[in-house]
Amino acid sequence: MGSHAAAVVTVAESEEEPAGAGTLTEDRARNGCCFAVNAGERAKTVKKCNCPSLGLFYTLLSALSFSVGSLLVKKIEDIHSVEISAIRCIFQILFVLPGLIYYKTGFLGPKGQRIFLLLRGFLGSSAMILLYYAVQVMPLADATVISFSSPVFTTIFACIFLKEICSTWDLVFMACTITGVVLIARPPFLFGSHLEGIEGNYTNHLKGTIAAVASAVGAASTLVVLRKMGKSVHYLLSIWYYAIIGLIECTIALFVIREWRLPSCGIQRWFLMFIAMFGLGGQIFLTKALQIEKAAPVAIMRTMDVFFAFIFQFLFLGHSPTWWTVGGALCVVVSTAGTAIRKWYASSSKANHNEI
Repeated sequence: MGSHAAAVVTVAESEEEPAGAGTLTEDRARNGCCFAVNAGERAKTVKKCNCPSLGLFYTLLSALSFSVGSLLVKKIEDIHSVEISAIRCIFQILFVLPGLIYYKTGFLGPKGQRIFLLLRGFLGSSAMILLYYAVQVMPLADATVISFSSPVFTTIFACIFLKEICSTWDLVFMACTITGVVLIARPPFLFGSHLEGIEGNYTNHLKGTIAAVASAVGAASTLVVLRKMGKSVHYLLSIWYYAIIGLIECTIALFVIREWRLPSCGIQRWFLMFIAMFGLGGQIFLTKALQIEKAAPVAIMRTMDVFFAFIFQFLFLGHSPTWWTVGGALCVVVSTAGTAIRKWYASSSKANHNEI
């Protein structure tokens, strides 16, 4: 989720077959595989090499990139999360701008889609800021786990705004997600006043929990907007709006809260640059994964973010997770994986039915 919301830009696109998929050129692009040509034959027969795990490998790299970025955010203690988000947006603009020029996408997008691009940029950047805040004020694993409740919110919003069918299983997964969030938040009226495994006081822990849930809601809303736009907007243009609006949003927020400060010389400036690089790298790897793999397996593999968060928290932050956090993580991961598998099964059944 850096903000994982921007990285899911092609989830909707991955559910449909692109036009002309039967041609050799597009076959190469979609499968990302190597091709061998026998030069001795005049027909130049092309042989395709299967790479069935390439998409999942890209997803693993994406999860690792996002997790390293979150770890670096956690390591920066004297810079506000809004400023970290602003600096990431600046670097992201610099990285995306050459791509927009190369692909000649323009900077505003189709007229009928600009309102959705503005909404996507606002929701996605808000989700990023809230996630960074949660990472700073609560354990890394806790913030990561709660942010992974976004698929359940996506299902709910899709039922409301896109008129998609909401099944009993969706309600079960939603209840499972809420249970996981409660186990991590551990409100005192349920678990007593003495809580172990939190960082600082419970007030900050509660603020971080609310921010992480709001980040998940923002990420889910972003995905619904992206589904609404469909294939009419290039993914780089979507990321461009995310970075531009995020920078504007962060600048206004920093002016209001007066938290701007020049980063210290040395390692912190490198951390800030690497946060932007790993965030963008995570988006690119996830985009490439969704180009050659179904959305459901990618969504399941994305739960490796949670695993990396627990490992990094233990190795680099010296903070051991409690059994409450582990239980909450299992609830959220099961609901996320279950939602992905259900949608995968539904789409496969629909495809098989259309073939009959």
